Amino acid sequence: MNSINPKSYETTTARQIAFLGLGVMGYPMAGHLAGAGHQVSVYNRSVAKALAWCAEFTPAGATSCRHALTPKLAVQNADIVFCCVGNDDDLRSVTLGLDGAFAGMKPGALFVDHTTASANVARELSLAASQLGLQFVDAPVSGGQAGAQNGLLTVMCGGEQAAFDAAQPVAMAFSRAFTLVGAIGAGQLAKMVNQICIAGLVQGLSEAIAFGQQAGLDMNQVLDVIGKGAAQSWQMDNRGKTMVAGKFDFGFAVDWMRKDLGLVFDEAKRNGARLPVTALVDQFYADVQQMGGRRWDTSSLIKRLK
Repeated sequence: MNSINPKSYETTTARQIAFLGLGVMGYPMAGHLAGAGHQVSVYNRSVAKALAWCAEFTPAGATSCRHALTPKLAVQNADIVFCCVGNDDDLRSVTLGLDGAFAGMKPGALFVDHTTASANVARELSLAASQLGLQFVDAPVSGGQAGAQNGLLTVMCGGEQAAFDAAQPVAMAFSRAFTLVGAIGAGQLAKMVNQICIAGLVQGLSEAIAFGQQAGLDMNQVLDVIGKGAAQSWQMDNRGKTMVAGKFDFGFAVDWMRKDLGLVFDEAKRNGARLPVTALVDQFYADVQQMGGRRWDTSSLIKRLK
């Protein structure tokens, strides 16, 4: 399946790990943890996905791969539980209740949540965890599918220093940066800042490319030139030429971006932030959805301008 590209792992003490959620991001992230020598048990809503993960990442010579039918069963004996699911409700479903992870974690164990969710649910679950003698870190990621596959995600964390310190060396199996930015919820707020930046950057890049094409320029050449100057960005380096080519089948989907921007607007209502450009770009993404682009990459904003 080749879902991850091997990276050099720093030597860390092998830990008992559970990973909940084997989607586009979680599948390779859990794979990197296994590749780093940790004992990883997995849970996924679709059992077939868990079985496929086991087939790919069970170490040579091992007699079995531990996959579980409930989060509670997956996390038993785990020192650290990593999670990457879809939204607030998905997160509650795998943590709370009789079959949730919190019901099965041992006292003192650490839950690290990589879901892009609300700051409120991070605070809610952190409180529930602390009442059970558990630790919690909210740790949304940036870098997309390629970052997960290459083990080069940027992770923004909220939580206590001790919990962060326990998670950081293990999480470097799939990260290039794993940074504590504040108290519980701060990781989610930092991810919102990240998405605001991306929305504006992609719209600007879309308009620039469409303008250049209308003017008859060789936009691949132009991107090579301006990419060495002040206009350079990750989006330009990684999505500029694919936008020129009309390719939108990689990375972060429009549906996911609109979900994330919904979280941004909810938080902005609470804190009073003004986001006129972000609100406009969100409506442009709604246009892309209406064009049939719900699963296109976020760089598909340029399709509106054709």
